[in-house]
Amino acid sequence: MIKKTSIYSHPLVHHLMDPGTQKEKRDDDSKKVVAEIMARCFVPSLITTTSWEGFHFVGHEIRITEAMDSYGAVVWPSALVLCYFLETNVKHYNMVDKNVIEIGAGTGLVSIVASLLGAHVTATDLPELLGNLQYNISRNTKMKCKHLPQVKELSWGVALDENFPRSSNNFDYILAADVVYAHPFLEELLVTFDHLCKETTVILWVMRFRLEKENKFVDRFKELFDLEEISSFPSLNIKLYKAVKKSRRSARKGKVVSRRVFL
Repeated sequence: MIKKTSIYSHPLVHHLMDPGTQKEKRDDDSKKVVAEIMARCFVPSLITTTSWEGFHFVGHEIRITEAMDSYGAVVWPSALVLCYFLETNVKHYNMVDKNVIEIGAGTGLVSIVASLLGAHVTATDLPELLGNLQYNISRNTKMKCKHLPQVKELSWGVALDENFPRSSNNFDYILAADVVYAHPFLEELLVTFDHLCKETTVILWVMRFRLEKENKFVDRFKELFDLEEISSFPSLNIKLYKAVKKSRRSARKGKVVSRRVFL
């Protein structure tokens, strides 16, 4: 289980340790978990006509084909963190028979793991990425999952009412890994999160911090959602968040100032 703290969170230990020692222990724990996560990756021992990377999750060997000419078709560390979290926290975040949508699914690894855990999964991304996404999901879930995952186009902020009408959005979870980076669609991403969420929807979002834009997006995000940091991995500059939609009254207050533009 990924935890933000370890046994060192015990009040007595906190009392006896100085702050510097506490931080060192937390950092050590985080590095151990990172090592466990990265150990889930492997490369094929034989050269094949189609290159792929391998991952071990949910008792399965998952083979992922990447497209190196696109940021969206590469497995990034944030995806591995989210896969590991889903696998090791099934008691608190049970995916069985849940309606799950992944935005910015990329290679499909996170959607594959959620499917193997028993969820009804809709994996979404830009139209030019759907071919590789569908290929990876099909080869790794066929005859292995309780529910066959779907692949669907989703361009953030575009035709949301047409393609994902609010009346039919009944997602229990929204999954997102590394969807905030140096792209010009942060406003559209925020609109998409808001559109897909009901009051009961839980967002599990892993983010790698690179630029000041990431901090600004988090601030904007908190105007519409209650955000909780579940885990932090300083060695990767990655944080794992849980979020739920704010009450209507709180959200209206947030929308008053939501017209600022990301610079």
